[in-house]
Amino acid sequence: MKSKKTDSWLIRPAEEEYPIQPSKEYPLQDVEEPNLHRNLFPYSEVPRVSFDGISVPIDPAPEIWITDTTFRDGQQARPPYTVEQIVHIYDLLHKLSGPNGVIRQCEFFLYSDKDREAVEKCLEKGYRYPEITGWIRAIPADFELVKAMGLSETGMLTSISDYHVFMKFRKSRQKTLDDFMKVVEAAAEAGLSAIRCHFEDITRADFWGSVIPFAQQLKRFSEESGLKIKVRLCDTMGYGVPWPEAALPRSVPKIVHYMRTEAGYPPELLEWHGHNDFHKVHVNPATAWLYGCAAANGALLGFGERTGNSPIEALCIEYAGLMGSQNGMDFTTINEIAEYFRSIDTVIPHNYPFVGEYFNVTSAGIHADGVIKNQEIYNIFDTDKILGRPLGVVVTDKSGIAGIAMWINLHFRLEGDKRVEKRHPGIKTINEWVTEQYKEQRTTGISPDEMLEQVRKFFPELFEK
Repeated sequence: MKSKKTDSWLIRPAEEEYPIQPSKEYPLQDVEEPNLHRNLFPYSEVPRVSFDGISVPIDPAPEIWITDTTFRDGQQARPPYTVEQIVHIYDLLHKLSGPNGVIRQCEFFLYSDKDREAVEKCLEKGYRYPEITGWIRAIPADFELVKAMGLSETGMLTSISDYHVFMKFRKSRQKTLDDFMKVVEAAAEAGLSAIRCHFEDITRADFWGSVIPFAQQLKRFSEESGLKIKVRLCDTMGYGVPWPEAALPRSVPKIVHYMRTEAGYPPELLEWHGHNDFHKVHVNPATAWLYGCAAANGALLGFGERTGNSPIEALCIEYAGLMGSQNGMDFTTINEIAEYFRSIDTVIPHNYPFVGEYFNVTSAGIHADGVIKNQEIYNIFDTDKILGRPLGVVVTDKSGIAGIAMWINLHFRLEGDKRVEKRHPGIKTINEWVTEQYKEQRTTGISPDEMLEQVRKFFPELFEK
């Protein structure tokens, strides 16, 4: 099938034509030179997006869920957690997930004594969700670690792009695939019930010459051996884009669609794993869900190698939006998670969605005036009820009398006829004090202690109560 021709600069022929034939076997193309997609990835320039004029339909999985890599990829971007911290965070993941296992699995390193101790202590919890799984290199000997821990599933790295095959492994495609298959066979011999093959760098891979042939070979082996084989679609460098009309290998919809229709994988055996190099770390897993991938992988607060992984808390909120239900998830745990991470010296940007100190805090007077009339005007949803985070305000020279009145009412939880009105003379006097502070070149917000000191002068009755 040839690319659609057009004069639009947005539509450019893909580097490879689409040899799509339903139910066809796609043999591995053991090329002599790597396919580096130089028309898309010139390296000396910003990567390009190619649109081929071919679209694929939305086709969501009957059920979707989340998987976690906080203790694997997430731990590669920060100081290692202690065993006690891992156990506590695992407790929080279990609480957030709820009884129905929306956060279905959690993967762990198995290499060090500390790794294995953490797994043992988490297993002692006896939680059904998130299920504990391992992560290993594609080395048969590593399955001994999985067996020793009593885990029924592990992930393993099966890098799929020619960047890795030719430039890192320095092997041919055929040799690389054969070596991977030896490890897959070892998994079946070891008695594991399931493995995940992590197709690293899939958004730079030769989709028809390498990705689909390898996926089909894995599927045949699964059917013959009884070993359940999942495929994690790894957007290792964040090159994936969410548009169905974009060309392979960057189109998330096309990757998922053809993994289902051409490689024959059902949704429950597909999982998306992304990185945030191009600010698409959240839209891409949501897109993968919509086009038929059951699982989206992420890490708490988005921690992950380089720019990070999909934030688990964001995936939870996205899940509720798409499904119309929290399905038993406890979203107040998101705030607990943030507070715990702060307690172990983790810096969370003030404006970080859902958990940042000021994510639902206004400092603009005109916004505060609207919120006084109705919180829905400037609050994304009832953050107090859903997240346990009431709406807030920071007092600055931009807050005005409305912002100061709002700060007092929120701090003292004053409602109805007990609320302080912005026309109160004490509010005017406090605003004059705030204005004077900034005339003297102040650059920081007014602290809670400073505000309380001012409020005590003009509203002493609030402290008597």
